[in-house]
Amino acid sequence: MNKEHYYKTTIQWTGNKGTGTSSYKDYERSHIISVEHKISIEGSSDPSFRGDQTKYNPEEMFLSSLSSCHMLWYLHFCSEAGIIVTDYIDEATGIMAETSNGSGHFTEVTLHPKVTVSERSMIEKAEQLHHKANEFCFIANSVNFPVKHIPIVLVK
Repeated sequence: MNKEHYYKTTIQWTGNKGTGTSSYKDYERSHIISVEHKISIEGSSDPSFRGDQTKYNPEEMFLSSLSSCHMLWYLHFCSEAGIIVTDYIDEATGIMAETSNGSGHFTEVTLHPKVTVSERSMIEKAEQLHHKANEFCFIANSVNFPVKHIPIVLVK
């Protein structure tokens, strides 16, 4: 039997400067992303689309979702395999293509996880587990483009 998990988020637009969306330049793209019992996140659109560069945009949040999902599965599989990870950082990158009508889509995402393990004997298995994490990541399984990963595994 398959389980279903339900999620709820609230997005509240905060960019009305007094005249609403009376014209394309008369409103801000600012909004608040909130989930019950959690700290709110300030969002906007990408600066390329008249957004506030000091706030998170949907493209960054999407990329972060892929990266954190991969990391959480990876750490899980390492713990099961006896691989002791002492540090993990990922500088994920993504490419979004904007089409002639103004819409767009991501064409690829590449994760660049830099992992530190406690012993040299763990390196090979630690590298292999990135493939398994990619196969299990809920978010990666929900997209229609490749999620690549170029891991580096170091010993502390």
